[in-house]
Amino acid sequence: MTATAASARPAASARPRRRRNLTAWAMLTPAIVLFTLFMAAPIVYTVFLSFQKEVVKGLGLGSGARSREFAGLENYLASLTSPEFLASVGRVLVYGLILVPTMLGLALLFALLLDARRTGAKGFSRVSIFLPYAVPAVISSLLWGFLYLPAVSPFYWIFEQLGWDDVPSLLSPQLVIFAIANIGLWGGVGFNMIVMYTSLKAVPTEIYEAARIDGASEVQIAWRIKVPIIMPALIMTALFSMIATLQVFAEPTTLRPLTNSLSTTWSPLMLVYRDAFTRDDIYSAAATSVIIAAATFALSFLFLRVVQRRAFGQED
Repeated sequence: MTATAASARPAASARPRRRRNLTAWAMLTPAIVLFTLFMAAPIVYTVFLSFQKEVVKGLGLGSGARSREFAGLENYLASLTSPEFLASVGRVLVYGLILVPTMLGLALLFALLLDARRTGAKGFSRVSIFLPYAVPAVISSLLWGFLYLPAVSPFYWIFEQLGWDDVPSLLSPQLVIFAIANIGLWGGVGFNMIVMYTSLKAVPTEIYEAARIDGASEVQIAWRIKVPIIMPALIMTALFSMIATLQVFAEPTTLRPLTNSLSTTWSPLMLVYRDAFTRDDIYSAAATSVIIAAATFALSFLFLRVVQRRAFGQED
């Protein structure tokens, strides 16, 4: 009886553990199914399409005139050697060099100002800075696009009243990249500011009080204490900003009907859209998409490797 009871005790204790595991898997199943259907499966299918090509026989008419064949790396080589793709990558890199440092700098400045002791109306200021982020990119691009047009913009009317008749249009070929960067800046500063401000609020106030007792000014506290402490948040916002920059699409696409300075291949994603839905070449579009995804992953990984010790060394 004693041995039987001892052997039954582990079996009885294992039942609640199995029940908990089944409950956990049941709760995770919807997320796993949705991820598989709408993330993993499209990615696998895109990679599959990137190694295919369409072969047309004769005039391309009839049921057997078009067939799909294995293309190997042909689509990848065509994308990597395409002048349009290389030019779009160069434009996006310049766009990122303009946008990311400016956006993160302003977000950090606003977060530090809101965290300062003497700043008033903090609630209103937070909402005002964050509110542009809640506006969809298409709507904000349309709003700014009409503000850029000299014929309807109130800014250019003010310039005319001041006698400034030679103010260049921001939609000109030389300045359109700054116009697009301004839209991204207007919408992205608020989100990054909230992330940094939240990190600042998590820092114990005793650290600041000790620094003030030692005679540190508010500027010294911000530069020597606050910024190093929230470095992980700065790295995270920088990474997200870089990824969003590589995927810029809505702003130039929305502005394109308002100016001739933007081509259908201004950014890499616009090139993918043109190949897939205008030229009906989904195989080249798939290859270019895979290249963009791989480049984004490689850049993010390299960036994290470079700054990992600086950002997360204090957490070890």
